[in-house]
Amino acid sequence: MTVVYLVTLTLLGAALAATLYRVARGPTMLDRAMAVDVVTSLAMCVVGAFAVARDDYSDLPILLVLSLLGFVGSVSLARFFAGRSPSGRPSPGGAGPGGAGPGGAGPGGAGPGGAGPGGAP
Repeated sequence: MTVVYLVTLTLLGAALAATLYRVARGPTMLDRAMAVDVVTSLAMCVVGAFAVARDDYSDLPILLVLSLLGFVGSVSLARFFAGRSPSGRPSPGGAGPGGAGPGGAGPGGAGPGGAGPGGAP
């Protein structure tokens, strides 16, 4: 079984190295942000692998904290990048989340050919 653990940790280390390369060289901020999310997932895998290899599961609260951090980080990044183009700049003509974009309507408004909150088209 020791060989299995060694191979697992080696593969996780290689994945971590490739992900850290993406963090350093990512062409956009979104690439870097997603790579940091992958690093969090890989850290969870490493902690789990060490817990199984040592047959000591007292590190499981660390997995819980890492999973919560990963979830909150992913949601925060999704909200931050929601109104942005892939280059990291605000979308041209778009007002971001909840605002009126090109040809659309904001909250409670009418789009092209649609009706307002209580009126007829």
